Amino acid sequence: MIEDTITLAHGAGGVIMQKLIKDYIVKHFGGSNAEVPLEALDDASVIEGIVLKSDSHTVKPLFFPGGDIGRLAVSGTVNDIAVMGAEPIALTSAFIIEEGFPISDFEKIIKSMKATCEEAEVYIITGDTKVMEKGALEKLVVNTSGIGKRSEALEKNIAEVKKYRKSFNSRWLVDSNISDGDKIIVSGTIGDHGIALLSYREGYGFESEIKSDVNPLNKMIKKLLEVGGITKMKDPTRGGVANALNEWSEKSKIGILIHEDKIPIKEGVKSACEMLGIDPLEVGNEGKILIAVVPEKAEDVLEELRRHPQGKDAEIIGEATKKFNGVILETNIGGKRVLPPPLGDPVPRIC
Repeated sequence: MIEDTITLAHGAGGVIMQKLIKDYIVKHFGGSNAEVPLEALDDASVIEGIVLKSDSHTVKPLFFPGGDIGRLAVSGTVNDIAVMGAEPIALTSAFIIEEGFPISDFEKIIKSMKATCEEAEVYIITGDTKVMEKGALEKLVVNTSGIGKRSEALEKNIAEVKKYRKSFNSRWLVDSNISDGDKIIVSGTIGDHGIALLSYREGYGFESEIKSDVNPLNKMIKKLLEVGGITKMKDPTRGGVANALNEWSEKSKIGILIHEDKIPIKEGVKSACEMLGIDPLEVGNEGKILIAVVPEKAEDVLEELRRHPQGKDAEIIGEATKKFNGVILETNIGGKRVLPPPLGDPVPRIC
């Protein structure tokens, strides 16, 4: 049951946030004739061939090891469009600024956004700026929206999928595409972003060895689509890998088996999670993607991933199966346990 007031858990990416969205936002805003509508709750929506995405960012702190709110805002929107199989072509940006915010910090954030746009080769072309009185919000909120279009790489990818799965008829890489036998790949070490932010703002001392993975991934994703065979991609942000896999399982009506010993995690992240009692599978990421791919193309996709700096630690971590429902984790000692969707990301205010 939803509480009478909004809590941080309602924005943490897990079960509680999903319930809020379904019970209130989808209930009142759903019903469009979009090709990928709001109620699909996918990484982005599609209408009249245009992929559309909007993100708001309330990260704390604004500057953190490996990035800042500006780089995060651009990367997050670019990646959500790219994992649908689209080519991001333009962004908007809106700033809501608290009175008294230092101009020097604002300029640092603007410069970071510009550099990230240049890296992704996607540019901000319109936006808005508002200032609120001191105490009305915490320093700065950044909203970025973006649009994308179909690309030759997406068409090539889908043609490759159809060589091995004749029944595949989706025009986009949506959460309901995954089928029995698909291999599950993660593009690199998980938990870096959430643990870097938590350690930095709480002073745990891990920030010297853990940095956020925040990156725009659209160029790497385009190369993967050119290899082909990918049925779905997702950036496991709030709620981490556990939340993303459960979304896939629910929407595709398929089981997913994950092998714990194959999941890449940095030692510093493991240590921090053990000390804090946090499951790294529930911690958000901002520069990694999960990929579902037909088994015949899995090794080719993995090989291409490892050619890129952001994919050098990529691994095949599991597979989809119709033998059971939900997500199952095969542990390091050979047992199996259910991996449920988290109530929310254990690290608040990470994006």
